[in-house]
Amino acid sequence: MDGSWTPTLAALPLVSLGMAALWRRQRAGGNAGWVDLAWSAGIGLLAVAHAVLGAGWGPRRLLVAALAGGWSLRLSLHLWERLRRETEDGRYAALRRAWGARFHARLFWFYQVQALLVVLLGLCFQVLCAAPAAGWRATDAAAVLLFALSLAGESVADAQLRRFRRDPAQRGRTCRAGLWGWSRHPNYFFEWLHWLVYPLLGVGLAHGALLWFAPALMLLLVLKVTGVPPTEEQALRSRGDDYRAYQRTTNAFFPGPPRAARAHAPRNP
Repeated sequence: MDGSWTPTLAALPLVSLGMAALWRRQRAGGNAGWVDLAWSAGIGLLAVAHAVLGAGWGPRRLLVAALAGGWSLRLSLHLWERLRRETEDGRYAALRRAWGARFHARLFWFYQVQALLVVLLGLCFQVLCAAPAAGWRATDAAAVLLFALSLAGESVADAQLRRFRRDPAQRGRTCRAGLWGWSRHPNYFFEWLHWLVYPLLGVGLAHGALLWFAPALMLLLVLKVTGVPPTEEQALRSRGDDYRAYQRTTNAFFPGPPRAARAHAPRNP
């Protein structure tokens, strides 16, 4: 069997067992949000494993490890700090209330789905690290620039929200500072933008077209499943009319000027 499959075949049972252990930990600690940290860290570790064990062009493997590893490290540290400082994310607290006695059983399978997503998204790194084609292309430079933009955007959005939340005068209000005045979820937008990096790196490589499944999958999850919908529901529960006013003036995902500043422009869906 092609050795490039080794990290993937090993990852599925390992990540699954790791998520099961984390599920047991959250039962004792009462904070289900650790799964987010495990998800981001797992993807970064899998990218590095593919880079080390892959048989493709060496410089590309190093680039993949640097980009995916750097993204994972930043996000994991951010989530670690948030988990240490804050109580359980409101999305998971709402699931506890909604699922009641079935919460832990359902959460176990939720964790296992996250494990499967880690491995599926890790296939991007397998394709890139197995490709033997040598040499840099213009699309590689574009991918690096896009990565820098996505990492900077997500870092700025997180910092702006963190400063807002630390101000006691803003308690119960919605952050509209900086990027949050252009998108209700700029952190999700730049997170999704990051996943476009790998299809760009795969342009012209064997099976490179398959890498577009990653940003497509992430867009679906963010817009329809685990991202925007539960976050908005929690915001409406905690901030009520202030958040409804925010929804009327600010794009949900793709950044754009506040609608109040462009009253005659067509409203985005």
